[in-house]
Amino acid sequence: MGGHLGPNLGVVELTLALHRVFTTPKDKILFDVSHQTYVHKILTGRRERLNTIRQYQGLNGFLLRTESEHDCYGAGHAGTALSAALGFAAGRDRRGSGESVVCVAGDGAFTCGVSFEALNNVADCTKRLIVVLNDNEWSIAKNVGAIANYFNRIATNPTYYHLHEKTARLVERLGGRMARNLGKKVEEGIKNLMLPSVIFEELGLRYYGPIDGHDLPLLIRTFEFLKTQNEPVLLHVLTKKGKGYPPAMKQPDKFHGLGRFNHDTGETVPSATPTYSEILGKSLSAFADSNAALCAITGAMPTGTGLVPFAQKHPEKYYDVGIAEEHAALFACGLAAQGFRPFLAIYSTFMQRAYDMIVHDVALQKLNVALCMDRAGLSGDDGPTHHGLFDISFLRSIPGLVHMQPKDEEEFVDMLWTMLHHDGPTAIRYPRGPGTGATPKAQPQLLEIGKAEVIKDGGQVAIFGLGNMLELAREAACRLQAQGISTAVINPRWIKPLDTEMLDAYARKVQVICTVEDHVLANGFGSAVLEHLSEAEIATPVVRIGWPDAFVEHGSVAILRKKHGLTVEAMVEKVVRATEKRISGDK
Repeated sequence: MGGHLGPNLGVVELTLALHRVFTTPKDKILFDVSHQTYVHKILTGRRERLNTIRQYQGLNGFLLRTESEHDCYGAGHAGTALSAALGFAAGRDRRGSGESVVCVAGDGAFTCGVSFEALNNVADCTKRLIVVLNDNEWSIAKNVGAIANYFNRIATNPTYYHLHEKTARLVERLGGRMARNLGKKVEEGIKNLMLPSVIFEELGLRYYGPIDGHDLPLLIRTFEFLKTQNEPVLLHVLTKKGKGYPPAMKQPDKFHGLGRFNHDTGETVPSATPTYSEILGKSLSAFADSNAALCAITGAMPTGTGLVPFAQKHPEKYYDVGIAEEHAALFACGLAAQGFRPFLAIYSTFMQRAYDMIVHDVALQKLNVALCMDRAGLSGDDGPTHHGLFDISFLRSIPGLVHMQPKDEEEFVDMLWTMLHHDGPTAIRYPRGPGTGATPKAQPQLLEIGKAEVIKDGGQVAIFGLGNMLELAREAACRLQAQGISTAVINPRWIKPLDTEMLDAYARKVQVICTVEDHVLANGFGSAVLEHLSEAEIATPVVRIGWPDAFVEHGSVAILRKKHGLTVEAMVEKVVRATEKRISGDK
């Protein structure tokens, strides 16, 4: 089945304790990212359907408000839970109801700026909130930076831990409000003496911990106590990602999220064809051998974005900034302003978080920042939180930004090489997984920006197949040709700028233009074609094939393409209908 195995094995006892002490759906439990909620699903009436998780019409791999009343808040991106939980608590306070609100956030979420924005507001917004810091030292990759080091100092300071327990016993033994207040002051003094100031208490949350996140009785007792507190509290629990399954504990990054694997050995079947992510890492690593200015940045995803080889070969040129996409984009701008050539590798769905920086800092200042958007297009079983179906629409309107998508691995490397040498901001989108199997050349070539490639000429229909959809365009052309319809196939390459010269030539030559893209139709590549032809006053009809104006559900790529009409059969049917209509209209 695969899925997010490591994160879920790490929170079994924690989730059991939460559901033992709190009662959902009355009490609200919000999970940051929510990829660690398989146990929660089992405990809330979905055990019999767990074998359907991440499959079409099965359980979603994340929380969904529409899936269960026990899922009070959906999520798929890090750092959202604390702000949302604070909103839940403030709403409860305004209503005067008495439910508990619990936010479960991993230590990786505290590298997100939005988490600190929420922390800054807690004391002003509510007097009752429970925050659980699930500290396993990992987000997807090993956590990095000062926040991770800070948590580690708390967790590994034996003197602090001993004195914390001693203070707790003192309060318990003496009892009474005066003793409890004295105990708090003593403990705060100890913390300030033995450690740097506990940041959470400075921000208005009473800090408890760290405690063993796999000690179920201790967790239950602690939550029962915290449930009675009339102040915002933070419980620091220490867990092990992949707990109980040796392969997952040995390789937490691999078992964060994976496909099918051998349960006995933990081994997965490697793809015979390299993925686009792997090619990115190897290509940039090779480019950096002779280019001192090139550097690579990721947001806590060196494995997912394929940058591990780059990091190993060029550690001084590699930066992992944690789950902080906004900071990553601005950091890249600073490097670019100093003459460096940063490649920022972030999934398309996560690049949305850096949109303001792309507009205000990258594009406005015309900086040489290269945006590498992995998982562009449908992300299949990950579902709507992870589909990369919107990047064309949110980048297409930005002046001066060059946006492209390759048809195969060879062209991918050529585009990366072109991005390295282009003066100005660039963006490239590429799909999850392997490509066609095309082998990149030993020496990449510079591509002419804004120049499309004719794959096959034709006189009645012209299909513009963007990126990984070019294969569908080729097959549709073969079927149309078999029906006696002369069909051209064009590899657009460039989303912005369009090859308007070629587009105009074919629009004046053929009866129907067809565009196909792995993106929503709204404001996508096909929309750019329509807009240009309208401005050029060319009336050739355009058949657009792409994803609907909706949040596409999870499931296999083949099933979802068939359901939503991104197939050769649907394309041929629409093109034939448009061609017949055009011919009859001409007559």
